[in-house]
Amino acid sequence: MTLSGKKIWITGASSGIGEALSHELVRRGALVLASARRRERLEQLKTDARGPGRLEILPLDVSETGDASRFVEQAESQIGAIDVMVHNAGISQRSLVSETSLEVDRRIMEVNYFGVVALTKALLPRFVERRRGHFVVVSSVTGYVGTPERSAYAASKHALHGFFESLRAEQYPRGLRVTMVCPGYVDTDITLSALNGDGSAHLVRETTNKNGITPDACARAIAKGIEKQSREVYVGGKEVAGIYLRRFVPGLLATALRNVKTT
Repeated sequence: MTLSGKKIWITGASSGIGEALSHELVRRGALVLASARRRERLEQLKTDARGPGRLEILPLDVSETGDASRFVEQAESQIGAIDVMVHNAGISQRSLVSETSLEVDRRIMEVNYFGVVALTKALLPRFVERRRGHFVVVSSVTGYVGTPERSAYAASKHALHGFFESLRAEQYPRGLRVTMVCPGYVDTDITLSALNGDGSAHLVRETTNKNGITPDACARAIAKGIEKQSREVYVGGKEVAGIYLRRFVPGLLATALRNVKTT
């Protein structure tokens, strides 16, 4: 599938992977609708976009699940029938289970899982009616491998896999496609806004992320996965091996995870 002329909606587009992917898709000729909470960052993204494609913006907060149908209506009124929905918005976490409040668990699930599910259910009838549509879900290696101090984040990403694998099985015969993207460490600011156990911002740019692949490299891999309508896309460094260890030697992986140092 060529991306030229495709109408692609991306959430979490104001920074990191979402920002890089927005630019990559515009360079490939797509009509991109970029969404995030911060209007000023979206406006800058639109100003900076270069390529044969075009970028429009739609500010929104994915955690406002009651407005999902309205968001979909606004999106299609701006750029027309959506071809590809990229669920990228999300928030991370850094705290032990024993030190994480239930409010933090709920907040992360609201953004990372329920916000995605709400937009998916609002858009799904339109995809089914047109007998085409592609959901691209930015999960994580943590969507397969639960690691220390990531319990809520890992739970939200595991939940996405269960939901979208079911959706894929149900709707594949009707022309709908699902691509799960599992990045490892990417050099973004995600750890700055990650939640501590008490709900405060982590505000630490961790070495693992600083040493990760660039957002542009991640974006190129995702764009290729969209073009190929891949079932899953794994992108990152050696940490991606955790997915294969989980599949083939889970006992070895479990032992290794027990030895991971926590902060």
